[in-house]
Amino acid sequence: MKASDIIASVGVIILLIAFLLNIFKKISAQSRLYSGLNFIGAAICCFSSYLISFYPFVVLEGIWAAFALYSFINVPRGTSK
Repeated sequence: MKASDIIASVGVIILLIAFLLNIFKKISAQSRLYSGLNFIGAAICCFSSYLISFYPFVVLEGIWAAFALYSFINVPRGTSK
């Protein structure tokens, strides 16, 4: 397994954790935690896509990360669920 595969796997796992926590109503899609996990996971996936020169996913994950960061910044403090 190459380094880019490991990095991508970590990013995808973080994204799936956020998704599952939301689906099972442990966190809200409007929470800072959800937005933070989405930002970190998407940024990691973006980087791994860059490492393998797969630019359509660099764009996709970069935009995902940007909107997740925007959401993270604009969620009221103290919102965890």
